[in-house]
Amino acid sequence: MSAVAAPVPGHPQDMQALDFTAWSQAHLTAVEAALGRWVGHGAPAGLGEAMRYAVLDGGKRLRPLLVLAAQEAASSAAGHGGQPHAEAALRAACAVELIHAYSLVHDDMPCMDNDVLRRGKPTVHVQFGQAQALLAGDALQAFAFELLAPDEADTRIPPAIQATLCRLLARAAGSAGMAGGQAIDLASVGRALTEDELRHMHRLKTGALLQGSVLMGAVCGQAAPGAFGALADYGAAGGAGRSRSVDDILDVVADSATLGKTAGQGCSCRQAHLCFTAGPGAGAGLCAGAAGRSPGGPGSQRPARHARTGSTGCHGGAPLALTWTPADTAARLPLAPVRGGFGA
Repeated sequence: MSAVAAPVPGHPQDMQALDFTAWSQAHLTAVEAALGRWVGHGAPAGLGEAMRYAVLDGGKRLRPLLVLAAQEAASSAAGHGGQPHAEAALRAACAVELIHAYSLVHDDMPCMDNDVLRRGKPTVHVQFGQAQALLAGDALQAFAFELLAPDEADTRIPPAIQATLCRLLARAAGSAGMAGGQAIDLASVGRALTEDELRHMHRLKTGALLQGSVLMGAVCGQAAPGAFGALADYGAAGGAGRSRSVDDILDVVADSATLGKTAGQGCSCRQAHLCFTAGPGAGAGLCAGAAGRSPGGPGSQRPARHARTGSTGCHGGAPLALTWTPADTAARLPLAPVRGGFGA
């Protein structure tokens, strides 16, 4: 599985004059091409096919974009000529997406969420069987770190940067990050969490990998200490987990075709998620805060955290009673940028 990165054309140096649509499309194209070149080739016994199925042809690639944006911002702030360690940044962008993809494969399995739909197609364990799905997730996780530490013959990425990227990704994905948050989520079934506990869970489960993406980009861009600190703060704020509130609301009010995954699955008995029984202002307060907006509309009740007790659906299989409509939600929350949620 050797990996040689292709350069991304047209790296902008002036981030203030950035055409985000053009910028993101160019980088998404580069990331997709790199993933297509690197993932699953040479893996035996159908494993490569399962790996590629899990990664390619779907997903917003938010985390890769955070890596690449942070790398360019750090490079620009430091006044570097060209793009230092652009090869490392592309590898890091793909590596963090592989970690995200592996987590979704394992999340969807019967021992976790038991979901059958992801990104508009059958989940990996449905398509390939549980054993192959487990191995595909394992292989994607391992290959993420292989990407960050290329062959010794490739001297473009200094060993110190390779080691730092591996450490950042491992911490974001492990017990101090994504896996730890998942463990808290599973342990929370059957009991209510306080708002602080809920935020901590999402800060680890979702936020750690988002912040890690920013930090990895900062390392690739050779960020000065001040810039690194600012990007770390940005990553922490952006990855604080508030976006999961939008996911939880969409999980209830949207349909499977819109989400690309099974609607209502967050209300299963296996995990507890944030659902709202108050008016729209309660949900808007959490979601709009992450977008720098002021929540509008009536309702000031606090959101209620419900542990799931039934086999399917909310409250033992009964639909969650909402006091507002999907149209109310769409009018008040910044849904478009996160349609399908960070978990898609």
